[in-house]
Parts: sequence; structure tokens; C-alpha cells
Amino acid sequence: MAQDNRRKRHAVVDTLGLLLGVMVTAADTGDRAAALVLLHQVADAHRLLALVCADGGYTGSLVEYCLAKLTLVLVIVKRSDDMHGFGVLPKRWIVVRLFAHLMRSRRLVRDFERRTTSAEAMIYWSMILLMTRRLARSRPARA
Repeated sequence: MAQDNRRKRHAVVDTLGLLLGVMVTAADTGDRAAALVLLHQVADAHRLLALVCADGGYTGSLVEYCLAKLTLVLVIVKRSDDMHGFGVLPKRWIVVRLFAHLMRSRRLVRDFERRTTSAEAMIYWSMILLMTRRLARSRPARA
């Protein structure tokens, strides 16, 4: 039996695209199972979080569970029948932009990490670099 190193990255970001939480799982782990654990972590760390938008992979009983146990409103953003091609869904572009930023980190382009915790640490490291670059940017002087 060959070892499968493929991974899935589940991320929760705020409206600015800043990372609130991330979970890296094996590719055969279900989206809803991973989201359940990740949303527990994020809800505990960010008590003011009230609304979470997700794509169609997170449908099902997770919506009711989030409302009942985590007091989070989980809104599923679905693809409309009118949409053709690879158009990005509303609100989904924020997460897509996060993954694009992550792909600028050479270490994250390929799955070099053997452990999922190491892969998560590399994602946090990449986001720290992104945030410090944004903070260090020179701003024009106000008149």
C-alpha cells in the first residue's frame, strides 16, 4: 500500500482575508468533519464571530450544529445555475485570495511536510510574513 501525502487545507478568514484559523487534513478526510473541529477552535478563539460563509462542501447537518452548539450562523454560498465557467462565488474570493497568497510561499507550493501540524505551522508562518509586509509598507504622509 503506497503512502498518500495529499492534503486538504481548510481555512477561516475574516473579511479582510486575514487568517483566523486553519486545519490541514489528509485528502480522504471529509470536509464536514474537518470543519466541525476547525469551527470549534475558531469559535473558542474569536468569541465575537457570528457569521461564517462556506461553499457547498460544508452543507448538511453542520449548518444546524453550528447554530445550536457554536452560536454561529453558517451560510452556504451556492453556485447559481446562471454561472458558467470557473467564476468565483460571492465571498468565496476572499478565501481564494488567501490560497493565492499562500502559493507565493515556496514551501507551500508543494506538500513538503510529513505531518499536518507542520503544514499548518507553515501556513501560519506565511500569513505572518504577509501581515508584517502589509504593516511595514510605507504610507503616504497626510497633508
